Amino acid sequence: MPDPFRPVIAIPARLAATRLPDKPLADIGGEPMIVHVWRRAVAAGIGPVLVAAGDRAIADAVRQAGGEAMLTDPALPSGSDRVHAAIETFDPARRFDIVVNLQGDLPAIDPGVIRAVLEPLADPAVDIATLVAEIAEERERNDPNVVKAALGLAAGRRIGRALYFSRATVPSGPGPLYHHIGIYAYRRDALRRFVGLPQGVLERRERLEQLRALEHGMRIDAALVDTVPLGVDTPADLERIREILGRHEPA
Repeated sequence: MPDPFRPVIAIPARLAATRLPDKPLADIGGEPMIVHVWRRAVAAGIGPVLVAAGDRAIADAVRQAGGEAMLTDPALPSGSDRVHAAIETFDPARRFDIVVNLQGDLPAIDPGVIRAVLEPLADPAVDIATLVAEIAEERERNDPNVVKAALGLAAGRRIGRALYFSRATVPSGPGPLYHHIGIYAYRRDALRRFVGLPQGVLERRERLEQLRALEHGMRIDAALVDTVPLGVDTPADLERIREILGRHEPA
């Protein structure tokens, strides 16, 4: 990570969820899920961590654990908007120039994976950085719930420019496919620009927010990591995470 970087991690979270209501407060080993994510972000050691909370109960849970939380308008349309609002309140003097948007449903994420999202920003031409992992399971290749990133990743390289994101199987032809991991590192000005852009045609069609940036000429590069962190979207996911973290608590 280049020395000039001054990152801050923001974790957007709200209680409204269709498949798993009150998900951020789901109990995992005696602590709410959002607290587990906060602890993993702190362990990454790249800068301060705050939770961009759409509900007071989330903010209270984080503060009770010793963390920092910013209340945001629950009507904000996306996690990116929530992160931007929280950062502008947290850092009006703009001391931090990189904002990492970490999903609040990744309680078992490896802190090293969080650190990896900063790597593409070593190139000053990159506006937004994100992560991918090579798809290993055949079923994922055609699963519309697995977002694929089409990127120019040369052999032996671990960072490439993202050309498109899709729920379809892209690109065609022989070669690896890449599972997009929805963690982002924005340059501060890029985040401000992004949340001010109108929703894009492809964004609406694919239901993928990152396409808004590409449609408006912003550059996204992705770093390749070895595994996809397990997210929690359903009660079954939650039970699996409870088993995993019961065996492997972070140091």
